[in-house]
Amino acid sequence: MSPTVSVIVVSRGRPASLKRTLLGVSQLWYRSFEIIVVADQAGCNAVRGLPMAEHICVNLFEDANISAARNQGLAKAAGDIVAFIDDDAVPEPNWLTEIVAPFKEGQVAAVGGYVIGRNGFSFQWQGRSVDGSGQTKALAVNTLPFEVFEADSAKATKTEGTNCAFRREMLLALGGFDPAYRFYNDETDLNMRIALAGYATAICPKALVHHGYEASACRRADRVPKSLFEIGASIAVFLRKFAPASEISELIARERLEQHKRLERFLISGQLPLGQLSTLLQSFDRGVADGNQRLIAPLLPVVSSHRQFDAFPSQPPRVEVMSGRIWQIKKLKQRAAEQVSQGKNVRLYVFSYTCLFHRRVYTASGYWLQVGGVFGRSRRTDPLIRKYTFNSRLKEEIRWAECPPSAN
Repeated sequence: MSPTVSVIVVSRGRPASLKRTLLGVSQLWYRSFEIIVVADQAGCNAVRGLPMAEHICVNLFEDANISAARNQGLAKAAGDIVAFIDDDAVPEPNWLTEIVAPFKEGQVAAVGGYVIGRNGFSFQWQGRSVDGSGQTKALAVNTLPFEVFEADSAKATKTEGTNCAFRREMLLALGGFDPAYRFYNDETDLNMRIALAGYATAICPKALVHHGYEASACRRADRVPKSLFEIGASIAVFLRKFAPASEISELIARERLEQHKRLERFLISGQLPLGQLSTLLQSFDRGVADGNQRLIAPLLPVVSSHRQFDAFPSQPPRVEVMSGRIWQIKKLKQRAAEQVSQGKNVRLYVFSYTCLFHRRVYTASGYWLQVGGVFGRSRRTDPLIRKYTFNSRLKEEIRWAECPPSAN
């Protein structure tokens, strides 16, 4: 029997994006999961206006602290597994099925999936490890559908906050997420504590989430930061907890240099005004000073509310594949939205006779839309131009959608 899963979504300042995320979560192909939302007032109001609102556990949380918000969701969770996804992300329909699979291995306490970026094809994040200095390294995943990485006191297997799952009892006992991290490094800290506690973590390339990087209090939608204060603070806290004290000053300087380089790239691209670079670096320095003063104390176990599991009324997967030419797109979108309202999972492919690159997105109406040229590139590792007929291209894209990119 498959384990029960609590899907936890934390949201702040993104009511429209939250509704899109929840629509995607509601279409998951999994028998027994519940949805828990922890959000500000605008987010709670948005959820309560949805047709599915009665099947979602909604919790008001106004503090700008993602760790504390996640802990509130964890306390409400009643599933065997807790899975986290951000409010600017959408899961593939089989996400829960894939991310839960590694838990059949008894030593696995955490699982991370792969994250796809805005174009719908390129990876934003794959497997990585991280050490006590905050250094990350690519992690080769050689076994499909997942690979288990044993605990290592020198480094942890990293998961992304927008695509991760944990055994609930383990996470409660570890104290959940450390509230000293209001934003950034919160899941990395947890990964380190999981490794130090001797638990294994699995990486599952077939557990896919699409992440859009919506605007927030800390960054713009184009990923240009508005402030580096919380990043600086979280880096300082992380290094105080896990790095040798004699190396912290040097590591802070290294991190500041990396932020400087990142800002210079935005400067060169024209996304960042010249005068903002020094202002942002100053906010990083203030954050480091604040992080050096934050309380670091042993985390107490998170107390469960012992709430009864409330399974979301999921439907058996009913996939409707639709396709057409670019001049038909308006009517096709209308038809796709109608099919979604009837409880179907819709994939719509709209091609032009061009070499335009493809883009795959999840729409606000609740269907997957892929647009591009019949001869154009979809996977960014494909040849620039290939010969197809409309039908042969359609068959290839449908086949790709049914097979995770990691297996191609």
